[in-house]
Amino acid sequence: MQDTLDSFGVLLMALANFPEKILQPIKALGFDYGAQKIGVAYGQSLTGTASAVTIIKAKDGIPDWLEIESLLNEWKPNVVVVGLPFNSDGSESELLVRATKFANRIHGRFGIPCYGMDERLTSIEAKQLLLEDDSRPNKKAAIDDIAARLILENWFSELSTRTTKP
Repeated sequence: MQDTLDSFGVLLMALANFPEKILQPIKALGFDYGAQKIGVAYGQSLTGTASAVTIIKAKDGIPDWLEIESLLNEWKPNVVVVGLPFNSDGSESELLVRATKFANRIHGRFGIPCYGMDERLTSIEAKQLLLEDDSRPNKKAAIDDIAARLILENWFSELSTRTTKP
């Protein structure tokens, strides 16, 4: 994704996908950004695994920033990974621009490095996993946090093959 201007003429910085170098194991919060709900997951690079944490409500894509701050303080991640919703053909979607803006705002407000991860097909995979999981009673509401988990696990998987470790 290239740097883009939003509808107010504000420059949106393109998100890097991965850090250039890893000096220590990474703890990350992953976000599946949506206009009404934002799924959140936590994971770490040592095992490359992640767990669904919660779903945050959003109003027209705007989260409760105090809730985001609380999650960052509770989980103390080194980085944030935001799912990038490209269209199925790889082109940029309107939601992609908004997800990038969301990541840029997290970085600007909290000073934490943010990375983007292509999230195509994670919602479909999350729905399938949810159908197979009999332990979750509210299957319809729970897909966003599972999608965030999948985004983060996919990021860790690709991270392990792309970066230089000490």
